[in-house]
Amino acid sequence: MTSKKEWIAMLLAGGQGSRLYTLTRKIAKPAVPFGGKYRIIDFPLSNCVNSGIDTVGVLTQYQPLQLNEYIGNGQPWDLDRLSGGAFVLPPFQRSAGSDWYTGTANAIWQNSGFIERYDPKYVVILSGDHIYKMDYGKMLAFHKEKGSVATIAVLEVPMEEAPRFGIMNTNPDLSVYQFEEKPACPKSNLASMGIYIFDWPVLRRYLEADDADPNSSKDFGKNIIPAMLAAGEKMYAYPFDGYWKDVGTIDSLWEANMDLLNPAVPLDLYDPSWKIYSRNPVMPPHYVAPGAMVQNSMVTEGSEIWGTVDFSVIFAGVTVERGAVVRDSIIMPGAVIHSGAQVEYSIVAERADIGAGAVVGSRPEDMDDKDKWGVTVIGDCVRIGPGVTVEPKSMVDRDIRGV
Repeated sequence: MTSKKEWIAMLLAGGQGSRLYTLTRKIAKPAVPFGGKYRIIDFPLSNCVNSGIDTVGVLTQYQPLQLNEYIGNGQPWDLDRLSGGAFVLPPFQRSAGSDWYTGTANAIWQNSGFIERYDPKYVVILSGDHIYKMDYGKMLAFHKEKGSVATIAVLEVPMEEAPRFGIMNTNPDLSVYQFEEKPACPKSNLASMGIYIFDWPVLRRYLEADDADPNSSKDFGKNIIPAMLAAGEKMYAYPFDGYWKDVGTIDSLWEANMDLLNPAVPLDLYDPSWKIYSRNPVMPPHYVAPGAMVQNSMVTEGSEIWGTVDFSVIFAGVTVERGAVVRDSIIMPGAVIHSGAQVEYSIVAERADIGAGAVVGSRPEDMDDKDKWGVTVIGDCVRIGPGVTVEPKSMVDRDIRGV
């Protein structure tokens, strides 16, 4: 018999992440490696456990195999429970004929049966593609204190950037009176973080009505939140002032990894009171050879550094051979940078192979036309042949033979 829970979390992890291009050819965005030893989904999963949530439904859809395997029974996050735990929830064929999730709200509605098993009073809706540390318990306490039926986490953004976000317009007590999706002339700079706490019985009614509306986009921001506001439901914005990054683009993913090397950025991965858990392969300690140089970088277990690594994030099992140089770059698990190769301002995906003497990317100051500069991306398992030059801002998803 399934035990009743006060609250459970539903983690939306089915996004394709098309703006990450070659990095998400074969995996969903939440499964993209991050920070030397993590994957993006480790952050919301760890936040759940650290916040006291022991039941998490992970909704998958696009390229789910690696993500399903990675989550497994939830053991790395202490979510292998007899009552509750981590559950991977792919789309499924129902008697009514619905299968693929058609929007964020539809994804939750299709899994309402899973939620009902635990009969929760509150449901936390999360995205699986953001980097942040947050105590959802404090947000729930705020939700209860205000007597809210829907609480939306918000982050203050510069006013000039507000048109890029869904904006919550609030009264002085933080009650929400209007939601604007990417407004041209924003009244507020409180941007929705895509983190919600709902009273489940109330949310269930709106999801059911939304499912019956053939004109709905089945989306929380476009449909559910506006419908609740229009009906006069009590809704509040919960202000968050920590580090938060949407890593949905190549530039933002690169920036978030580089932020880990900046002591001024408040994303502390070494805080023992709020650990970020992950599923990691068992590997020997990393090795830095005599004559190698490593400066202001993160180097993970199983890596061998024979060359030069500067201001970079090196994942598990990476090899940087003698004479190779890696600067301002992210090298994902199992990649090899051969002797004499030069990698700058790049993301090199899992198990990629950069040939001897190859040049991948460059510093922006080395470009005559700054508009042509950008982060270079080498896809997973791609081989760059010896002596090849890969220009800045390139997206390489197939082998390039050597010169």
